[in-house]
Amino acid sequence: MEWNPETAQFLSQCFLNTLSPLPEPRRRAETALSEASERSNYGLAVLHLVAEPSVDEQIRQSAAVNFKNHLKARWAPSPPKEPNLPALNPISDPEKELIKSLIVSLMLKSSPKIQSQLSEALAVIGKHDFPKAWQTLLPELVANLDTLTQANDYASVNGVLATINSLFKKFRYQFKTNELLLDLKYCLDNFAKPLLEVFKRTVNLIDQAVACGAANAATLKLYIESQRLCCRIFYSLNFQELPEFFEDHMDEWMIEFKKYLTVKYPVLEDTGDDGLAVVDGLRAAVCENIGLYMEKEEELFQKYLSGFVEAVWSLLVASSASSSRERLTVTAIKFLTTVSTSVHHILFERDDILEQICQSIVIPNVMLRDEDEELFEMNYIEFIRRDMEGSDLDTRRRIACELLKGIGMHYKDKVTAKVSLQIKSCLGLFSQNPDANWKYKDCAIYLVVSLATKKAGGSSVSTDLVDVENFFGSVIVPELQSRDVNAFPMLKAGALKFFTMFRNQLPKAVAMALLPDVVRFLASESNVVHSYAASCIEKLLLVKDDGTRARYTAADISPFLLVLMTNLFSALEKPESEENQYIMKCIMRVLGAAEISRDVASACITGLTNVLNRVCENPKNPIFNHYLFESVAVLIRRACERDPTLISAFEGSLFPSLQMVLAKDVSEFFPYAFQLLAQLVELNRPPVPQHYVQIFEILLLPESWKKSANVPALVRLLQAFLRKAPHELNQQGRLSNVLGIFNTLISSPSTDDQGFYVLNTVIENLGYDVLSPFMGHIWVSLFNRLQHGRTVKFLKNLVIFMSLFLVKHGLQNLVVSMNAVQKDVFQTIVEQFWVPNLKLITGSVELKLTSVASTKLICESSTLLDSKVRGKMLDSIVTLLSRPEEERVLDEPDVPDFGETVGYNATFVHLYNAGKKEEDPLKEVNDPKQYLVASLANLAALSPGTYPQLIRENLEPANQTALLQLCSSYNLSIA
Repeated sequence: MEWNPETAQFLSQCFLNTLSPLPEPRRRAETALSEASERSNYGLAVLHLVAEPSVDEQIRQSAAVNFKNHLKARWAPSPPKEPNLPALNPISDPEKELIKSLIVSLMLKSSPKIQSQLSEALAVIGKHDFPKAWQTLLPELVANLDTLTQANDYASVNGVLATINSLFKKFRYQFKTNELLLDLKYCLDNFAKPLLEVFKRTVNLIDQAVACGAANAATLKLYIESQRLCCRIFYSLNFQELPEFFEDHMDEWMIEFKKYLTVKYPVLEDTGDDGLAVVDGLRAAVCENIGLYMEKEEELFQKYLSGFVEAVWSLLVASSASSSRERLTVTAIKFLTTVSTSVHHILFERDDILEQICQSIVIPNVMLRDEDEELFEMNYIEFIRRDMEGSDLDTRRRIACELLKGIGMHYKDKVTAKVSLQIKSCLGLFSQNPDANWKYKDCAIYLVVSLATKKAGGSSVSTDLVDVENFFGSVIVPELQSRDVNAFPMLKAGALKFFTMFRNQLPKAVAMALLPDVVRFLASESNVVHSYAASCIEKLLLVKDDGTRARYTAADISPFLLVLMTNLFSALEKPESEENQYIMKCIMRVLGAAEISRDVASACITGLTNVLNRVCENPKNPIFNHYLFESVAVLIRRACERDPTLISAFEGSLFPSLQMVLAKDVSEFFPYAFQLLAQLVELNRPPVPQHYVQIFEILLLPESWKKSANVPALVRLLQAFLRKAPHELNQQGRLSNVLGIFNTLISSPSTDDQGFYVLNTVIENLGYDVLSPFMGHIWVSLFNRLQHGRTVKFLKNLVIFMSLFLVKHGLQNLVVSMNAVQKDVFQTIVEQFWVPNLKLITGSVELKLTSVASTKLICESSTLLDSKVRGKMLDSIVTLLSRPEEERVLDEPDVPDFGETVGYNATFVHLYNAGKKEEDPLKEVNDPKQYLVASLANLAALSPGTYPQLIRENLEPANQTALLQLCSSYNLSIA
């Protein structure tokens, strides 16, 4: 695409039309731009348009956004998520070089809105090319920075600093590697000194402006923002390790850092929240920097520490009272928490200091504010995300409690005593006027919950602040027994959260007495309250006594099961809870624990299919949808296995919904639908109903297998059909289709295990007379993979397949079918692949199958295999049966699984409740160790003296000992 007047006109019109409120011209313009973006030099042409001052600002801004997105998609395009999607054409190298030569100067000349888009675009390029493939960038930015600061053009200075900040962020988030450290060294060599110079120059400008009293708010705001950006770059450059340059100039940085924490800027701070936010942004950045130095370079930082603690302390006392200063409060408390856990914890030892922390920092930050109430009412999902245990570390409520925990590491008794007094004080204030002072009770509950200690490796928590049972009885129970489920909803939520958290400590009788009340709260109008009620019930059903036995059983739930399920499904009809994952998870858990009567089963399958039909229209919440399908799966499993007459009723409810998933191409739900269909097929008795046979036909179409995320679920469904309808398989060429699917799956390392699942099910369910004509093609496919790209996983699966073939269709058929493809290949495969990989087999069924098959092979192959091969095979069998898995299994690098790409519909999600029961192809063999020893003893009796010699010559000493021990265990001998 050449840059000329026609191109300028075409692009201008397109970008103008993308801003149209009318859908038709907007769609046409988007299509035209999408097509144009395939042409070479498209990005360059759009950049020329952005640079054209005669074009309307709005059009240029739209073009800048398009340019940024074009670079994101095509500078280093990722492979398409699906194999049948076309790959994007990357931007050519000559075009890239031209873009890189123009973008910095254009960014600096642009208006603020366009400048921010071009800065982001530059960061996109930098992510891939900087510094190695763009060595001119940093020197160009440094030169411009020097010119712009000399000219006092701080709007542009901040544009350059924001770009550098974006480029350097990778040093904060990427793992330390030699390559990253080389990039960091390059940036330090080229920018550590210029950064300090810009910082100091700006310090002088701020000081002059403040000293002469002529500080202009707009100008001062630019200076302060410049210092914030310098601080963020400082953080990036120091994050991996303290560079020598910064150590040499620590005084220059730290003196100014302390000043920004202590000096006030009335012209900004007293003229509204906007100005205060700018100053607080700088202070928060300073707190992060000194926190970093406290963590990484405590010894060097020590001389500045007390001054910073005092400065941060004073700031916190002021900011904790303000609801608009959350970011500063959180970073400041984090700094004090870091100090409290260090060797300098003595700064917090005095009683008056602890008292002040509780009174001036902790309680003001834990107490609910108007914005907390607003979030509770307006955005329950975000409120729960922040409030749930451990997920709100960056809110002031949680971080204030983290400070107490930090101090408590060294002064536990003092902290416990002070906080216990605060809790009593809050509850006292509440009791004086419950309606007006309810927030004090919430504060008391929050302190107990947040400061509770979680026991390692479990869900139990403990606290020294209160006696849990007494506190529960006096503080929590009155809230749970309140008849009005909608009164003081935040208190109700806190009470439910306490019940949930301390569920292990509360006696069963106490909890059971209150469970009907928790069920009532499912009817609360508050989304948070009915979510917490659902979560409480769900977590109670997970409580185990002695680590294994469920505390709450089906008998405990039965008296109120119907009202519980009714309230759960009713909660899903409340505004904004239509896809409430906590409700659906509770439904799943209850169905997994309860005794499900026919009436309950019918009501639940109707409710679940109604929900499924609704979410099919627009799947939004993957977690909710997963629990929805798990709920259906557990209901099918538990209800239909108990009462098989329900199967047809369930099919009548579910089939239209599952057919809608397939007909409407709701691709996110395909893996779930196939797993449920597999579950239903397995529950049916042959002959399989006709409507399943129609699905079998769809299953055999190659198009069904193109999407990698569907493959495991399709294999699961195919296996179900092969087991339940083997006679249909050998009709109308279906077996050829199935083996075609096997052939496709086996050819790729990412799906070869799925191919073996298909093949093993075919081998297990069809007679050899049916299989015989196809065995040549099967062996050719497997031998091709052996020659090209075999992995440990493939070899283990091959051993399992050959073992299954041997026990199902006999050694003779195995040998003849293999050698028909290639002369004497059987002995080669056994010697080179079966013997060495047998000892790597895992899984109880697989271990039994392969050891028994290998034993049969030794006993039946004396004319096929020489004594050395049979001896080595025996050595592998003994290793497999006598040694623990961790001693014999090699660590294998993982082959990328289906859907390495992230996204809603890119990966397969297994339904736990729809999992198939593992089939044992050797039910007649109870003990593979006994089978081995008995078989060898019988064989040895036929030719005395042969096998002791074979054992001495081929088995490792440890395995000879292990075999003797096995013989002794079963009172048998190998003579």
